[in-house]
Amino acid sequence: MLERKIEKEIRSWITDGDKALLVYGVRQAGKTFIIRKCLQEMQCDYVEFNLIREPEIVSILENSGSVDDLVLRLSLASEKKMTPGKTVLFFDEIQKYRDIVTKIKFLVEDGRYRYIMSGSLLGVEITSLKSAPVGYLKSVTMYPLDFEEFLQIFQVSDSVLSVLRNCYEEKKPVDTLIHKKLMEMFHLYLIIGGMPAAVEKYRNQADINAVMEEHLSIIEQYKLDFTQYEEENRRLLLTRIYEMMPAELNEKNKRFMIADMKKSLRYDRVQDSFVWLWKAGVAIPTFNVTEPTVPLMLNEKSSLFKLFLSDVGLLTTIYGRAAKLKLVNEETDINKGAIYENVIAQELNAHGYSLNYYNSKKFGELDFVIEHNGKVLPIEVKSGKDYEKHSALTQVMSVEEYHIEEAIVFMNENVMRKEGITYLPIYMIMFLEEDELEFGDISVERFMLPEG
Repeated sequence: MLERKIEKEIRSWITDGDKALLVYGVRQAGKTFIIRKCLQEMQCDYVEFNLIREPEIVSILENSGSVDDLVLRLSLASEKKMTPGKTVLFFDEIQKYRDIVTKIKFLVEDGRYRYIMSGSLLGVEITSLKSAPVGYLKSVTMYPLDFEEFLQIFQVSDSVLSVLRNCYEEKKPVDTLIHKKLMEMFHLYLIIGGMPAAVEKYRNQADINAVMEEHLSIIEQYKLDFTQYEEENRRLLLTRIYEMMPAELNEKNKRFMIADMKKSLRYDRVQDSFVWLWKAGVAIPTFNVTEPTVPLMLNEKSSLFKLFLSDVGLLTTIYGRAAKLKLVNEETDINKGAIYENVIAQELNAHGYSLNYYNSKKFGELDFVIEHNGKVLPIEVKSGKDYEKHSALTQVMSVEEYHIEEAIVFMNENVMRKEGITYLPIYMIMFLEEDELEFGDISVERFMLPEG
């Protein structure tokens, strides 16, 4: 059974969490399974309510006049006994009744039970709520398996991962055999991706056709969500944008061009649909910045962006079986640029980074710029042999006012370091994470005026 990184947060909440817990994220990321797994392995007494399979629960939530009334009705609807002070109530698929998130304040205050909730499209639903239960709800996002989680199917040991991490931190080459094997595993990740059902299909059947069928089923479910949860006049637009994303990524600059939808169309007329897609988690936005300086968000142009798919396996399935075969065979006659950038965006997103890119007529384009440990970190992604050719990166790093001291180029070759740029094998994206920033002494006493 594959371990997920989010399990640590769920188990911590089970041990001593005093708020309700909300686990949200893109559909089919494995939320329900992991919550059940954690509850069962920690021997929790819990009752599960699924708001899609049990519409009567939605009616109870809507029509209960008080906390006492709600608790009584839920206990009558439950097939298991609910014990105050012991039982955890697990509400699944809560997008069917989004106002449960506001009601949770009163349930938490009541204190008889603890509550865990999960659902999809909640980025969309929660941002439209009129009242947020500040102080009563802890939220965590679940993503498809990242590359490090994916490596479990090959039984890569902790000692090997430790060696790889040390090479990443010390900027020294990986053993040649290990590097070759990791690149093979990485190329397999590109065609399988991180959707748990697809990963299980590969692990149990080793059949790419079965994996692709699972991917196509997930994509169709996303499209069904567009029609199920949105107004009729936006359904076709959401589907159109989603279907255009792979082709837009295959263009030279990978930027999503509104004019490709309709020449006279303006972004402000369709902005809500783009926001819907990235709030729902099915698309990962990467926004243009006018200057690569901290804070990046002050330089962000929200109307210029690239859109990546939530999972690289879905992307390569859309590109087709022949593309997957070329990837796993590491053939050179395939444009891997869009695929490589998508997997980097997916990993950075899962690691909590906000994504930007930089493009100027004077210098050219940087694939990604992120804020890492309080500084701007440019990232270039190279899928071919020309990984040392990056004129835009070189020029931007030479601009003193940008104060850019480090940069990373992710590519296929082994670790090397040259002129302030670290060249890393692309699988090492799994180690790029934010360190905790130290603020030093910020106590009240430090800022007080001296007496007298």
